[in-house]
This record gives sequence, structure tokens and C-alpha cells, in this order.
Amino acid sequence: MPTPKIVNLIPPHGGTLINRVLTGEAREEAAERAAHLEAIILNDLNLADLEMIAGGSLSPLTGYMERADYESVVHHMRLANGLPWTIPVTLAVSTEQASRIRVGQEVALVERREDGERRLAILEVHDKYEYNREVEAQHVFRTTETAHPGVARLYRQGEVLLGGPIWLIEWPYRAQHEFADLRYTPEQTRSLFVERGWRRIVGFQTRNPIHRAHEYIQKTALEIVDGLLLHPLVGETKADDVPAVTRVESYKAILAAYYPASRVLLGVFPAAMRYAGPREAVFHAIARKNFGCTHFIVGRDHAGVGKYYGTYDAHLIFDEFTSQEIGIIPLFFEHTFYCRKCGAVVSSKTCPHDKADHLILSGTQVRELLARGEMLPVEFTRPEVSRILMAGVQRRVAEGA
Repeated sequence: MPTPKIVNLIPPHGGTLINRVLTGEAREEAAERAAHLEAIILNDLNLADLEMIAGGSLSPLTGYMERADYESVVHHMRLANGLPWTIPVTLAVSTEQASRIRVGQEVALVERREDGERRLAILEVHDKYEYNREVEAQHVFRTTETAHPGVARLYRQGEVLLGGPIWLIEWPYRAQHEFADLRYTPEQTRSLFVERGWRRIVGFQTRNPIHRAHEYIQKTALEIVDGLLLHPLVGETKADDVPAVTRVESYKAILAAYYPASRVLLGVFPAAMRYAGPREAVFHAIARKNFGCTHFIVGRDHAGVGKYYGTYDAHLIFDEFTSQEIGIIPLFFEHTFYCRKCGAVVSSKTCPHDKADHLILSGTQVRELLARGEMLPVEFTRPEVSRILMAGVQRRVAEGA
């Protein structure tokens, strides 16, 4: 009988996979305490971060950042201990609420919905500090303009940050009710990779439906690894982004028809988009390392918005860290497109033909075609995806979205 294959997965960022989820008596006791604590209402970004901290997606973070980590990340893209980290993960409150909170006490982290409030977690307040939103905006987003969605959200939040470890009592609503069959924690994806015997896994981040260019990139990467983690982001995005439910439906359709089932795992990534471009590319890579990926696809203008970032900034930022520090291997891909003369999906690295021969559709053009009931060109995306997107767009139009 053959000896079972031993699979050693990549270590999580910082070496330890974090789990801040309470169970049993500890959970019951925390729930009782939380009922009597000062309540902090979480926004969508806070809720997504809470879910990722608790489940280990943001290892080695055990909670929201204290001042030393926050300032080091904003100015140097590292935690205070020197570990690479590019995005502040913080919890902001108003000056008025902060005046009621002392360092050393506990507060309850609360989700407010139409059907009431739920106390999801306890935060042990280890730090309370003021910060400069413009400085954070300039360093993290490279702009202070409120036209940038990440900057606008930053400016809307409170004036004081609370830092300290969290303990989860109950998962947020989305974690329990949206894509429950695909919401794998890092521990779960790692177990699935071991079951499948995958050693080398490439992660693919997306907030868009898969078109033929994505398919080309994913399948090219699959040639050098054992498996693909297709990991669409399903947290808060811009209003004009395709809704997560429509995107996930399209992913399932294309995987069923055009990908080998034994080499792909579809799971959802609960993060909210920050649109921080290069810094978010590193942030996304580190998170996928925690999920067990050894490689991560970084597209051109990864996590970009508008004209705030240079075309290749999301690639170049990785040069600011050593490969040992990051741990996961970034795979840099050019913008790809269908060339009529080549008769294939190509990139500027492989195609010698003029732009007139390239089929490239903007997001606006795609939405206009679908809203008119016109199928997208098969060279741009698979018919199965077109039909799902068309139904989604027409549904939004009918609802007045």
C-alpha cells in the first residue's frame, strides 16, 4: 500500500494562524458580559475586518491596531515588530463616545440591522488615540481627495481609534447567511488543500465577473501549481460594482463548464474593498498566504480606482520587501485581451498587432450592452457568464438601482 503523501503548507504570516472565536462556557460568559458593556456600532468595513481577524485571515493580528502598529503601518508599511503589513486595520469612534471609554476596560462590538442589534464580540481596549486622517489618506491611498471612495470612507469615520484584541461571540450576519457554503476560514482551506494533496496553490483575487482575460491568466498560472483558489471579494464595494451574488453565480457557471473540478476551489473572501491600489495588493497577498496559498496573481492596477495609481504600481510595491518577508510568491500579469489577428487572448508581451485589432470593453460599455439585452462578445466572456450578468443588470435596472 503506497505511503500517503505528506503535504506541508506555507506557514501563515507571522508564523501562527490566529483564532479568536470563543466557544462553550467562555462564549456564554462573554455574551453575558457584553450585554452590559459600552456598545460600539460597527460599519460594513469594521464587520468585515472583525470576521477576518477572528477567523485568522489577518494573522498575526488579534484585534484592531494599537498606536505603535498603526503609525508603523501608515508610515513604513510594517507592523511595529518589522513584519510587512500595508493597510491599517482600525476601529474608529467619535470623540464623544471615546470620552466614555477607558484604556483597560472592555467594550461590546455590535452589529445593527433593521431587525435589531447583536453583540458580536468583546474588544479589550489596550489603547485609545487620536490620528490624522489626511496623513493616513495620503500614505495609504496616495491622495486626500474625497472623490476616492477609500478616502471618503476614512473621512466619515470617528476621530479616535481604539486598539486591542477581540474575542468573537457570534459571527456577523453576512458570515452566517451569505455564501455560507463558500465561506471557508483559513483553517478550512488549508485542510482542503491537504486533503487534495496540493502543495503549490495560486490565489486569485477578484471583485469582477470572470471574463476571458481572467480565464487566460488563471489557467496560465494553473500550469505551474497544483491548484487554484478562486477567491472573490464579497464585502462592501462601490455601488457601481457588480453585486457579489451575481458574480458568484457567474463563477460557479464558468467553473462547472470550463475548469477541471479537481484543480480549483471556489471560496469567498469576506473583505471590504478599500481601493488602496498597491498597498491593497500586498494586503490581499498576505491574506491569501494565511489561507494557505503559495502564489498570488497580481494584475495590472490591482485594487485600483480612477487614475490614482500608476499602471504597474501594484507590481513595483513588492520590490520594497524581500521575498522571504512576504513569503507568498507574487505572479505579475500584464493586461490581457482578445486579438482578432492572433485569434486568441494575449497581452502586449505576446501580441505584435495594433490596438485596432484588440477587443477591449470598458465597464461602462459592458453595462450598456447588458442593459440593452445584448450578449457580450464570446471573445470577451463566455455565453454562460453573459446571460447571468444580463439578468443581474436588468434586475438592478428594474429595481431602480
